[in-house]
Order: sequence, then structure tokens, then C-alpha cells
Amino acid sequence: MKILIVSSYAPEIERFRGDMILEMKRNGHEVIAVAPEPEKSVSYLKERLGIEYRQVYMKRTGKNPFQDLRTLFSLVKIMGKEKPDVVLSYTIKPVIYASLAARFVGVKNIFAMLSGLGSISRGGEKAQDRVLKAIVDWQYKLALKGCSKVFFQNTDDRDFFIAKGLVRLQDTVIINGSGVNLREFKPQPLPKEDNFLFVGRLLKDKGILEYLEAASKVKHKYSSATFGILGPSDTNPTAVSEEVISRFVQDGIVEYYGVTDDVRPYLQKCSVFVLPSYHEGTSRATLEAMATGRPIITTDAPGCRETVIDGLNGFLVPVGDSESLATKMMWMIENRNRAEQMGKESVLLCQEKFDVEKVNNVILETMGLID
Repeated sequence: MKILIVSSYAPEIERFRGDMILEMKRNGHEVIAVAPEPEKSVSYLKERLGIEYRQVYMKRTGKNPFQDLRTLFSLVKIMGKEKPDVVLSYTIKPVIYASLAARFVGVKNIFAMLSGLGSISRGGEKAQDRVLKAIVDWQYKLALKGCSKVFFQNTDDRDFFIAKGLVRLQDTVIINGSGVNLREFKPQPLPKEDNFLFVGRLLKDKGILEYLEAASKVKHKYSSATFGILGPSDTNPTAVSEEVISRFVQDGIVEYYGVTDDVRPYLQKCSVFVLPSYHEGTSRATLEAMATGRPIITTDAPGCRETVIDGLNGFLVPVGDSESLATKMMWMIENRNRAEQMGKESVLLCQEKFDVEKVNNVILETMGLID
């Protein structure tokens, strides 16, 4: 079969969907990736994954309806030319417009993957926010109606969509995130130093501000501890500027590593992984940290609580609570032996629940792509 995978950000296709794409190819299918970035900037997709790539017009965080109509027409044009047997999309705009475009051109097998609710669905209560949410809900309902199945990465998000009447329970499938490749991410001994690491886009919704505040508190008591930040800036409405991060860097509180194509060396140097996010689908960065044997501190929030059994492989803290976060970070410093055992439990939980081979098997079976 010819499979069209539609994303809003090409640079993340290999990391988040690479294993799934390779499994599709091993089962004899042709895969074409579609995203907004120019083809020349992602030539490595063909080299490393052996897939074709098509550029679509899309403003990932834009709210202009005329731009979104152009996205829809662009997808219709691509699908009309490629004539895919299967369309799989993920993140908000691809899910909405690729599902609608696929339905318009007559694709029978349409699948959507909701890897999180997005800032619009969780937006504020101003009149403008309510209008925007209402429009997006209407778009979701129209788009998902034509899908064969809709994948969710946690039950909170699924139940949210069902309660709003956007999808039926029988049309949904729960998967354990995008999984983690346990051959690439292997257990590593914890360093002797107390090194905390945050991995994610520089967004308020990722809990970066709480991480900075907690790091300041912990650093005041344990001056030798280090606090790393790894991740790109973003155009999302909840983005935190690099200037904010720079102030903490200049004060000697945190170290900012920028972006990387390989997170493993940074995970190897860290002793505790921290993600105080307000919401996730299921955090891939957390799963990678777990696979390398790191204890986890994250929030009791959708897509985060799925990765931690509180007190076993780490801790869950309340969303937006930098004081609780700092307390648990200091606990990790003061209880090194127990923290190491938590890291071992992270590995076991990954092997049991988040192995990418198990996750991809569910996805491919649901899509009818395994003989």
C-alpha cells in the first residue's frame, strides 16, 4: 500500500515516527512524508528512512483561516496526485486538514493520531479563546467523522474528545505514546554528580518556568548541583523567550544546551530527568530518559502521569507548583541510593509498556498493515 504520513514539522518525523515508518516499509509498504519544510532541508529522510517527501503549505501556529484553506487545497492537490491508499496524520492542523482532504479525494483508510490537546483546546476563557475553541471543535468533529480510527496517547485526552462529542468511543484506540527504541536507548549508570535535565521546547506549557524557579531554590541549598535545559525555542503562543533563559544562565542557575540530533549523551550525564509539563500526549523525551535508567520527576497531568508510578520510578508533582518540584529534586540529591533504584524501575516500566515495537505493532495492526 501507499501510505501518506502528514506532519506539521518535518525535523521531528524521523525521531518520533522513524521506527514506525521503517516497520511499515519492512511490511512492504511505500511511505511518503508530508510537512511544511522545504524538501532540501529534509533530504536525510530519503537517505536514512528510504521514503519520499512532499512539501505542503502550512503555518504551524497560524490562526488565519485563509492560510488554513490554502493548506487544505495544498493537501488535496498532493493526495490527488499521489493517490494514497492510507493517510495517517498527527498534531492539530494535519489531523484536521489531512483528514478532510483525504475524505474529499476518496481515500478509504484515514487515520488520525492525537498526541496532545494543543494550546487552543486548553486555552483561556476570553471571548476570543472561546470562539477559537468552538471553531476548532467543529473542525475536529467534521474531520474525525471520516477517520477509520483515531489514536490517543492517554485516556484523559480520549475522554475529553468523547465528552465533547468530537469522536465516538468505538472509533478510538489507546497507544502508549510513540514508544521508545530500546536498542538505541539502553540503561546507563547514573553519574556521581547531581545533574538535573529538562528536555523540551521552551514553552510555558512544558513547565520551563517552574523548572527555572525550582532550580533556583535547589541551587541555593546545593550549589554543586547542575540544571540543564535542552530544547528549541518556538513560535507557539506559550513560548518562553531565550532571553528569559539567558538571565538564569548568567546567574549561574542553569545551563542551556540548545538543540541536538542525539539526546543520549545528555541523558548519560544527567542523574534525574525533570519535565513539569502541564499536559502531554505521552512525552517521548521522558520515555527516552526512562529507557536509559533515569528517575523521573514530572507532573500529575495527562500524558505525564502515565510515565511515573509515584514513589516507584520517580515522583508526580502538582502542575505549576515549583515548590513541590524543588522539594522532590532535593529529595533525589539526599536519597541517592533510592534514586538509583527508581532509575532501574524506569527501565522495567519501559520494557513492559513503552517498547516501540509493541506500540508500532498496535498501530500497524489497527491500520491493517500487517499480514
